[in-house]
Amino acid sequence: MRIRQAVSSDVSKLFALEGTLFAPQNFPLTRGSFAYHVKNSLICVAEADGEIAGYALALVKRTNPKLYSIGVGEAFRGKKIAPKLLEDVIARLAAMGFKKILLEVRTDNEAAIALYENFGFGVKKVVKAFYLDGCDAFVMELELT
Repeated sequence: MRIRQAVSSDVSKLFALEGTLFAPQNFPLTRGSFAYHVKNSLICVAEADGEIAGYALALVKRTNPKLYSIGVGEAFRGKKIAPKLLEDVIARLAAMGFKKILLEVRTDNEAAIALYENFGFGVKKVVKAFYLDGCDAFVMELELT
């Protein structure tokens, strides 16, 4: 497996993967959104066996970057791909000179919360009914050294 920055030719594959990862209440990205973010944000993809196994998207046109989305295809879960993607994104953002990273995560997504906490993210606040199904979100933050 290798991690690399996404390119325009990845958009269709990223969009197809997104459709398997996120229900409508979790704000899945459109094909157009992926095309925009490949050019204007940081998207790292994990490739395994010639396929995009997962991706991480960080919005960088802001004072503090925001980890917007991270996902791994079902066939590739349990292979430590999400932590590798997160580690890569954090390193790239630190190299770009950012001092902290923000994200929102569903309060009922225990696996994602545990992943983020393992990397040092801490909960800064709760946003009530953030998601379309009424689920609250934690706003989490990581200070970069």
